[in-house]
Amino acid sequence: MSPSRLRYLEFPVFIALYLLFDWATYIDPLYGLNITPWNPDPALGLVFWLRHGWRAALPWFVALVGGELLVRGMPAGWTVSVLSSLWLTAGYGLLGAALRRQFGDGGVFDSRDRLFRWVLIVVVGTMINDVGYISLLSAAGLIPAGQWGEAVLRFGIGDMVGVLVSMPLIWMLASPGDRQRLRATVWRAETLAYLALAIGVLDMVFGTIATSEFKHFYFLFLPVIWAAFRQGLFGTALMVFALQAGIGALVKWNHAVNVAVHELQMLDAVLALVGFSIGIAVDELRKVASELKQTMRLAAAGEMAAALAHELNQPLTALAAYGKACEYLLERGESGDVLKGAIQRMIAESGRAADVVRRLRDFFRTGAMKLEVVDAGQLVSGISQQFFAQLREHGVELVVGQIPPLSILADRLQLELVLRNLLANALEAVQEQPAGARRITVSGQRLDGKRKGKGKQQQGGCLQLSVEDSGKGVSAALAARLFEPFVSSKASGLGLGLVLSRAIMEAHGGSLWAEVGEHGIFRLALPLARPLEQDGEQVSYAA
Repeated sequence: MSPSRLRYLEFPVFIALYLLFDWATYIDPLYGLNITPWNPDPALGLVFWLRHGWRAALPWFVALVGGELLVRGMPAGWTVSVLSSLWLTAGYGLLGAALRRQFGDGGVFDSRDRLFRWVLIVVVGTMINDVGYISLLSAAGLIPAGQWGEAVLRFGIGDMVGVLVSMPLIWMLASPGDRQRLRATVWRAETLAYLALAIGVLDMVFGTIATSEFKHFYFLFLPVIWAAFRQGLFGTALMVFALQAGIGALVKWNHAVNVAVHELQMLDAVLALVGFSIGIAVDELRKVASELKQTMRLAAAGEMAAALAHELNQPLTALAAYGKACEYLLERGESGDVLKGAIQRMIAESGRAADVVRRLRDFFRTGAMKLEVVDAGQLVSGISQQFFAQLREHGVELVVGQIPPLSILADRLQLELVLRNLLANALEAVQEQPAGARRITVSGQRLDGKRKGKGKQQQGGCLQLSVEDSGKGVSAALAARLFEPFVSSKASGLGLGLVLSRAIMEAHGGSLWAEVGEHGIFRLALPLARPLEQDGEQVSYAA
């Protein structure tokens, strides 16, 4: 079937569904008219209007007239029924046009701000429409004298609550993308659990409704909050619609008085709005968390690229040198052991480069580490040498203090990444100082005794390395938040390098922190490698 035929097929389907909603919720009508406590059919019409615009006017009018004829038996007569249907069509149409103008992109329930605007438009629009509709019926003599206010209140609450409670779920069902998300969200055993809780709570509340005046209504918040926190707006929309349908059925079955029904409907509207607010807040929180994870992945990729640039520089330089040597040897006609040795060194350097890439990739992807015994002095010396050119360019003095001759069991590449990040931060911090006052100090010491690491107590002492600079210090407020994502003392910083550095340290059973002071001080601590056994010249170590 062509898309155009499918589009026009929606019109009779809409009319049929509208009449079904009208018939199912025709409960306790006032004076036999279309004045009932809960009217979800306008919610269906508004969703249809948002999709089709003014083309929805004719099928909506037909549905309204059909409801007067088939559901209520035309109690107002043809003339008044047609006029009142025209009024409702125009009023609902203006309300739909206002919603369409506000939410033309379809994101009606994407944020709490949009939810508030939707509620405001629905409340104001339904009340204006209902005043005109009841006034028309009153002028026709169908509303007894003195009952105009009660009729407006009842019809207005029925329309407003019906739209507020029902429209989110109907909107989700009408949108293919949201329909798939709704199914993926609620199609699980947990949904049956909170629906069962809702049935039990409804039975409890309505079992004492005649004498308790809804004192137990607050229990209905339990399944709504459960659905909101676990499944966001999609679960909440299903839950509040199910509760409203259950309330309508039980009120009709228990024959509750009309005033009580009005009060109950207002309570249900508050229940729905609280649930929607929580659901949207949960969805927004999950969206922010997902975006944060994506940003962290991008930051990790940036850190990985920087680490690769440093680590691959030496093997690539060596490869270039050996390549030139091979070229020179071939020009001389060399084909013996000397050429073979150069080629073997090229192979070894290429293997080293591949190992660097693999180890960094494994860590940033899974956190995997290749542990080896690392000499603390050599580690600090090697990283410091990489910064000599930059330090000389900016007139920064680097002082490397006495590093104790200690060994740690760690992934060398990852620790180099941490130290490189700390030195880079220090270099940027001291550039704000005048020439001659730019100084960075790297020192180390052994700390004995127990030290509390992540998830366990480390014994046998640890190595503490400190990176101090003459730049501006870290305040107490900043130190408490410095290792949170997107918190940085630098105007151009993303605040992610320290987050990744601390993650690496904690993965090694160590720690990284900043100290409050007039100058920048960062310290890291790592457990020392402890010899476990010695067999000849073979020694095993453990952290």
